[in-house]
Amino acid sequence: MGTQIGLTFLFLVVFLLLLVFVELVYRRLKLPGEVTRKLAHLTATLSTITFPYLFTDHWYVLFLAVVFFFLLFASRGTAHLRSIHDIARISAGSYLLPVAIYISFLVYTLTGDRFLFVVPMLVLAISDPVAGLLGLNITRFNHQIVLFGRPMGKTWLGSSAFFISAFLIGLIAHYYIRQQFDLQSLGYSLLLALTATLAELFSPRGTDNLSIPLSVLLVLLLIG
Repeated sequence: MGTQIGLTFLFLVVFLLLLVFVELVYRRLKLPGEVTRKLAHLTATLSTITFPYLFTDHWYVLFLAVVFFFLLFASRGTAHLRSIHDIARISAGSYLLPVAIYISFLVYTLTGDRFLFVVPMLVLAISDPVAGLLGLNITRFNHQIVLFGRPMGKTWLGSSAFFISAFLIGLIAHYYIRQQFDLQSLGYSLLLALTATLAELFSPRGTDNLSIPLSVLLVLLLIG
């Protein structure tokens, strides 16, 4: 138990230092908030992939999730953590991220299958920032997605990048589990990528930080 508590506070310090580092990068280099926000998203989410190998109980992850949920939520509209909140759009994504991490970890503890945590976190950590940065920063030959006359707030390039990266993550994960590439691997990966891409496309105001891992979890549970 002492080791688990020590690990919890170690990650607490690491995540706090990460926020401080990203804030310094934002202030010193004058980077756009979208960039520093994605940097924090990528590094923080990737670091949680170690959770199933380190934590034996979900309560420790719940503690971390609650602390950072309230920290990120309370800092909205203040002069603090501008590297996270300085974006033009309204988004709940920053403080929904700890919620998504905890829910995914809870499912892992209930099932004992580490991939039910690792795969959703990989898609969330890699595919989402890739889609956001490409969609926002490349404008040539890139157009907004419009469905039934309604702009979706996403671009074709961003969603395509999300789909491709999620497909590759699914393919590699499936190969790691089954140790072979076949039609089943392709079908599994396509379903996972399509479901996650649609979740990202139809989730407004940053709620994709929750809907993406939950949609990946659903696919993994259905095909498992």
